[in-house]
Amino acid sequence: MKKNLKNILLLIGIPILLLLSVSAISQLNKNTAEKKYYEIVNLIKDNQVSEYELNLYSGQLLYKLRSDGEVYRYTVADPAIFYNDVNEAVMKINETNKGTDNIIKFDYERGSGGAWIAKLLPSLLLGGALILFLVLMTKRMGASMGGDRTMGFGKSKAKKADKRKKTTFADVAGADEEKEEMSEIVDFLKDPKKFNELGARIPKGVLLVGPPGTGKTLLARAIAGEANVPFFSISGSEFVELYVGVGASRVRDLFAEAKKEAPAIVFIDEIDAVGRQRGTGLGGGHDEREQTLNQLLVEMDGFGVNEGVIVIAATNRHDVLDKALLRPGRFDRQIVVGYPDVKGREEILKIHSRGKPLGPDVDLKTIAKNSSGFTGADLENLLNEAALLAVRCGKKAITQEEIQEATVKVIIGTEKKSHVVTEKDKMITAYHEAGHAVVSYFLPTQDPVQQISIIKRGMAAGYTMYLPEGERGHITKSKMLEDICSLLGGRAAEQLTQDDICTGASNDIERATELARAIVTRYGMSEKLGLVAYGNDQSEVFLGRDFSSTPNYSEKTAAKIDEEIENIVMTQYEKALSILNNAMPKLHETAKALFENEKITGEEFVNIMEN
Repeated sequence: MKKNLKNILLLIGIPILLLLSVSAISQLNKNTAEKKYYEIVNLIKDNQVSEYELNLYSGQLLYKLRSDGEVYRYTVADPAIFYNDVNEAVMKINETNKGTDNIIKFDYERGSGGAWIAKLLPSLLLGGALILFLVLMTKRMGASMGGDRTMGFGKSKAKKADKRKKTTFADVAGADEEKEEMSEIVDFLKDPKKFNELGARIPKGVLLVGPPGTGKTLLARAIAGEANVPFFSISGSEFVELYVGVGASRVRDLFAEAKKEAPAIVFIDEIDAVGRQRGTGLGGGHDEREQTLNQLLVEMDGFGVNEGVIVIAATNRHDVLDKALLRPGRFDRQIVVGYPDVKGREEILKIHSRGKPLGPDVDLKTIAKNSSGFTGADLENLLNEAALLAVRCGKKAITQEEIQEATVKVIIGTEKKSHVVTEKDKMITAYHEAGHAVVSYFLPTQDPVQQISIIKRGMAAGYTMYLPEGERGHITKSKMLEDICSLLGGRAAEQLTQDDICTGASNDIERATELARAIVTRYGMSEKLGLVAYGNDQSEVFLGRDFSSTPNYSEKTAAKIDEEIENIVMTQYEKALSILNNAMPKLHETAKALFENEKITGEEFVNIMEN
């Protein structure tokens, strides 16, 4: 309260002081005479001045004109000369006009040596106010950026979590195993004696590895909330500055602050920004980043035994981290936070649906099944988009219709109903999407069709969505081959029904080719090339993969790889052509339904195929 009052007084008092100083100066400078000396003398002699005052020391003359009643200011060079020039005329005028208002009142002040100080006082006030303002602002800036450090560059930018906004394990879902591993750290922070008595060493560092949006940061915050200890969070990029040595200073400051409040947790998000491998990349390493990393290594390894400060870091680029960071004694434990399974997705949906009214037709279990591959952030975004759609439609609750629309919107993009499409393009898109659906219907490993649409969404002219029947831990060769066949079903339908093929299948061909390449080079599923992995990634971590990668096979083998990839793709394309030739009436019927309705459901498609 006192600090706020002081700030308010400073903010109000300094501007007022400046305004008073400016006003005083303006008053001093007001009506300063622009006339020359002899003109003022003539005004007095002609009785146009009603009164005047002269300071005999400073020469400051104040005189009042009869015409406008204003007081003017002038500084005479020699008061004695002025006295001799006007005194006789003034005495004569006063003698003549004695007893009237036409006399001239005058006053000669002896003055003193301090008169010049009074003259300069407003300027001194203004200068002093400006200096005071600059000093206070500089002091406040230094305090906010690190006190006595030079502009606070070496001060840690870590934020201390607000205990009033506590996150606990109850707010984390779909990560039961991860929470179980982290519970040991919580127990240690709550009761370290229990571990010390048995000689157990708690991990000094925990590295959370996983794709973006899987809840790594949320999990770290939950640990701090469960343990009820200070939680310092900072991003890896906040360590690195333009000036060399600043990052290392910030690391020292961060750990010194954490040790003062031990037991505590230090959380470094996106640690790959500062923890990348040293001595790599074009032109050598970045000195500032490497110094910061070296200081981080020293601080983590320089802890006392069970000192009570635990470092938790998160990254989705585990492959680029320096090996020294990952050794025991620094990040002792690495926890993989992966994509949630169907049960985890359902639990996550339950958490994010709090406070959102759901309609009776909404089944979270069904949504979880339909959202395979979604992270926790994706599921939160899905429910938020559904809520926005419900508000837009004027509904009081979220229904299954909004959930389905939001799912497609998150995966593919916003529907562009106003986009003008020619009849020809519409027909091509209808046959293309019908080709995907019909081919996948006759492939046993493919999931059932959920929805087909020829309405433009995002970058896609149309789409065919499938309903996953369950979680797959392993993918078989036949499944991947039939995936390629299904991807090429759109191009096959265009070739069989249209006068000419078009560019609409470019993305399908690209995905089919990449999948075929993985079958040959990564998974060892090629009959001709055998159980050999080709093209190990030996690129530097700072360079583009394609730019710096060096193949570990000969040109002769490369030719065989290309030949095998082409053989796989063309074989599956011929298979797609064969399926469509045998089911041509169903292809025409599906395309016709799409052309007329622009969108059909999975049930409508099954009815077409079975009737």
